[in-house]
Amino acid sequence: MVLVGRLAGAFGIKGWVKIGSYTSPPENILQYAPWHLRRKGSNKILRRAELSDAKVHGKGLIAKLAGIDDRDQADGLKGLEIVVERSQLPDPEDGRYYWADLEGMQVEASDGSALGRVDQMLEAGAADVMVVCGAEGGRHLIPFIRDEIILSVDLDAGLIRVNWEQDKSGDQA
Repeated sequence: MVLVGRLAGAFGIKGWVKIGSYTSPPENILQYAPWHLRRKGSNKILRRAELSDAKVHGKGLIAKLAGIDDRDQADGLKGLEIVVERSQLPDPEDGRYYWADLEGMQVEASDGSALGRVDQMLEAGAADVMVVCGAEGGRHLIPFIRDEIILSVDLDAGLIRVNWEQDKSGDQA
């Protein structure tokens, strides 16, 4: 399952919900149906959600889910994450990756030293950032800049090689 958004709360009185989309562009989330809903930090699916209607509203998105007919029901869904099956997403272009595919991958420096695993990805303006957590509790924030810092990504091997040096304390040098 791939996290694509969250339910941000009720919209109006007829069961519509506000959508926080993690897709780019945000309205792409509306192409992936059905949705599965879960609590943050859980892998347990609470319910399947079918879209009855959805649209761009101002700078955001709103949706009407089948079986959700009033504000109280919609408000009860606030904060749930929207996940879809990985097979619902198109294959990324060459050299592009879904964050969900990178998370959990082993990261090693160009000299072969292990830095840890990708714990999460962050959007940080100029470049996405990998949060890499090491076995001894060390943490690295590594910009995802192809060819300069990211030397290679091998999805089959689960390995990302980076141009990254560290000093004795484990911090970037």
